[in-house]
Amino acid sequence: MPQDKLSDFVNAQAAELDVPGVAVGVLLDGQEIYAAHGSTSLGNPLPVDEKTLFSLGSVSKTFTATALMRLVAEGKVDLDAPVRRYVPELKLADERTAAQITVLNLLNHTAGLDWNLIDDGEGDRSLAGLVAKLPQLPLIAPPGARASYSQAGYNLAGRIIEKVTGLPFEQAMASLVLEPVGLADTVYGLSEVMVRKFAVGYNRGEDGEMHPARPWAGFKEGARGDNPGGGLASSVSDLLRWARFQLGDGEGLLPAEALHRMRERTVELRASSLGDGFGICWFLHDLDGLRGIGHGGSGNGQFAELLIVPERGFAVVSLANAGPDGYAFNQSVVRWALEHCLGVVEKTAEPVPYDEGRAQEVVGRYEIDAMNLDIATDGTRLTLAVGIKPEIREASEEDMPPDHPAAGIGFLPGDADEYLVTEGGLKGQRGYFSRDADGAVTGVDLAGRLFNRVARAS
Repeated sequence: MPQDKLSDFVNAQAAELDVPGVAVGVLLDGQEIYAAHGSTSLGNPLPVDEKTLFSLGSVSKTFTATALMRLVAEGKVDLDAPVRRYVPELKLADERTAAQITVLNLLNHTAGLDWNLIDDGEGDRSLAGLVAKLPQLPLIAPPGARASYSQAGYNLAGRIIEKVTGLPFEQAMASLVLEPVGLADTVYGLSEVMVRKFAVGYNRGEDGEMHPARPWAGFKEGARGDNPGGGLASSVSDLLRWARFQLGDGEGLLPAEALHRMRERTVELRASSLGDGFGICWFLHDLDGLRGIGHGGSGNGQFAELLIVPERGFAVVSLANAGPDGYAFNQSVVRWALEHCLGVVEKTAEPVPYDEGRAQEVVGRYEIDAMNLDIATDGTRLTLAVGIKPEIREASEEDMPPDHPAAGIGFLPGDADEYLVTEGGLKGQRGYFSRDADGAVTGVDLAGRLFNRVARAS
């Protein structure tokens, strides 16, 4: 694939979606191809390139999981052991759950933990401090019962790394993974970011203008508790090096079978645009007969996407510094690269016509700890809106990403209560509604997370 074709597509898409700065990398047949567009900052612009740092958000989890797999390979951690073997002080809202959850439950999001704890800026904001607050975290299912994406689970996994190595999490990660793989520009913390070229994040305001996102991509001063789940910043070139490592034999850090075990399905994901299942951390994708592994991430005004197809030695990375359209940009890059490099064309799902009866069954409010999700109908279409809870937004002294306003959704064919978002910043996301034994709707899954129903429409 000629570099100019990739550049033409990236430039056109970034301009169409009005994203200030993007960086893209493709690995194919052992060759790396890069394309970048725009600037690091609207106020103090420098050209974005393959060395520019962006926030990785949840792509950070792939590094945390790989470090834990190295400890597993060294016999220092057992995936099937209870977390309390390594973090004996662990307490949760339910004692039985605290005693039962395993390391693997954390790594494949089956621990039954809600998404995350709200950072109130008070008290100890280290990983040890986060663990001390975990009794406040709602539990959504028994361990192993279902997958539901949990930031808190990965932050707890990071505490295991600290306890087993005896090192602060960031130092342990540097020793276990970052330095041996040669990832010189994959870093934690603003003090490391600020000495490199980095992209300022932006959010589009109600006035349609781009406004700088503060704090930088969610990097809060003194807050280390979210680093295992989302604290890394990196560049496209480092992420392609990371993809090469994942495609390899472990490079002496861990046996190839341990590395490749991360690609094997451990749990199914139902009706999710994020993938068909979880391996160990990785979302698994069926790409028209090819097997893909990937992970996305988002920070304040920044989005990241990484997809690897091991049997073809292929990887694509896309980084963008604007919300919410950075997500749409990254998804379009992945689709384009799959089509032009591997001949894989995404099949578009088509919702069934609006049904008032089905709509009335699901309308209402759903929530996780930080966000409300509202399903509504005007009698002609069903909509989904999701946003940060007003009381949390009002209490924060820092900027937060904008909410996703009401956008159309439609049920997919069949009777499985699956739906597709058809417009807006979440366009293309798939999910499903959960029911209890009596058939009443009790929750909705979006982006791999279970939102529990708290109110029906009045």
